[in-house]
Formats: sequence, C-alpha cells, structure tokens
Amino acid sequence: MQPDNRFLRQSKEFWAHVRTISQEIGYTRRRTGEILIPSREEIDAAFGKLDLSTAHVFDAHGRATEFGRTLLNYFSFRADVLNNQVRQNLMNKEQAEALFKRLRGRSTFNCPFPMNKQKGEKKNHAFLTCIVNMLVALNIGDAPCDYDPHSLTTVTHNRQPLRTLARRFDGAFPSAVNPVAIWEIKEYYYTTTFGSRVADGVYETLLDGLELEDLHTTAGRKIQHLLVVDDYFTWWDCGKSYLCRMIDMLHMGYLDEVIFGREVVERLPQIVRSWVTELHRRERAPQ
Repeated sequence: MQPDNRFLRQSKEFWAHVRTISQEIGYTRRRTGEILIPSREEIDAAFGKLDLSTAHVFDAHGRATEFGRTLLNYFSFRADVLNNQVRQNLMNKEQAEALFKRLRGRSTFNCPFPMNKQKGEKKNHAFLTCIVNMLVALNIGDAPCDYDPHSLTTVTHNRQPLRTLARRFDGAFPSAVNPVAIWEIKEYYYTTTFGSRVADGVYETLLDGLELEDLHTTAGRKIQHLLVVDDYFTWWDCGKSYLCRMIDMLHMGYLDEVIFGREVVERLPQIVRSWVTELHRRERAPQ
C-alpha cells in the first residue's frame, strides 16, 4: 500500500490531532469491530473532556473548516482502506504456507529460507520472510542483496560514517552499507494473543522512520523504508489500532510503503525492480 498524496504533507499539528482523537474516541466501533470514523459530536466531546478548543476544526455553525475537512477525510480514508482493502489481504497461517509452497515450486532460489522461532509442532519456515526473499531474488537479476543483515545500517560520506541507525533490519538492498532500500517483516502466524512484543515492533518502526527522516532532511540521503506485515488474527482480530498506526506512519512519511499479506505477490516485484533501477543509476553517477 502506497500513501495517499492528499495526506502526505500534513503538519505535525495535524498528526497530533489524529492521535489525540484516536486515543480519546478509540480506533474501532465496539459493536461491529470496524475501524471507526469519528463524528463531529464525538470530536467535540473528546476535546471538551480535555479542555481543548475545536474552533479551528468546526466553525460557529458546526461546519468543518478546511483543516477539519482534511482531518475528517483522513479518518474516512483510513477506515475505508483498512476495512475494505487491508483486511482482505491479510492471510492466516494455512494461506501463507500454501503461498510459500507455490512460490518455492516456481524456481531454484539463491536466497535463504529461514525457520521461525517456534518449537515443537509450530516449528516451520518463516513463511512471509521466505516469500519476501523469493520475490526479491526473482527480481534483482545479478545484483547483490543482504537478506539477513547482521550489522547496523550505515550511510557513509567521503569514506566516513555519516549515520549509523539504531537497529538491524530484516533485509537490505544491495547491502547494509549505503542501501537503496531496507525492509522489516512482521509475521505472527502462531500467536494466540496480542502481546507487548508485537506492539513494540510497531513502535520500533516509528523510531526507524524518525532516524531515516532526519537522514533525508539533514543530509539529503534517501533510503526506501518498507514494512511487510501479515497474520489475520494478530493484526485484524487483535491489533486494529496498530494497523491504524501503520497507516498514520505511512502518511507521516516514516514509511515509504506498507505491504499487507498477499499484496506482497503483486506489489513487491514492482518495488524491487525500482531498486535495481536506482542501483544502476548510482553506479553510473559520477563519483
């Protein structure tokens, strides 16, 4: 999923409103479980509870201001894309395993096929990670790729470290040093509850995005930041509020794209081919 351009250049204040309203009103309708779109009355009540003004959101006649219309349009967009697009793309374990097996039968792959961290009957391939690895391998040609970096991502300038990011990523193209792109994979096919480890993973992505934003704005160095997530139970049944946060991070500019579940099959090859194009452009550029 790519961001909607209408919401890409909003101010920090705009996102403060999104977070405040979401926190006070909630992310879902308890009765239906669908992602909610807050009403004017709900926003008024929430801001009144916090002793905050809504005069900049709704005028004296109760009509939305330009700022208010953008805010309401964003909530409507976020709910629509999650209820009607993301939900349909999320897979369960059986669906992910079937896709993994189908892709693996297509070719001979020169990429790793890591196992998950489960034990006993649950031990198996890390299906989403393997799917990502195969799709990358199918589309990079002869270019190198680090499918499992064991070092921090570093950007250099004049043969000196310019930035070294705080965390290791799940993949980097072509390497963890001066990458064109880095990606994270969040697959939780065997979870039975939504624990703090899953929630922390979302906030780690936010930290990464803040570091990459600083790198881009202060040093002019752009690295594409991709997040790939899956498991219907984890994210839809238990973690809808975190799906909302992912959509928020995407439009705040902390992610370039989020790929949900089976969407990876069509979208990732297009993205990977753009990485190869960018790598060739860098190689031709004067040093």
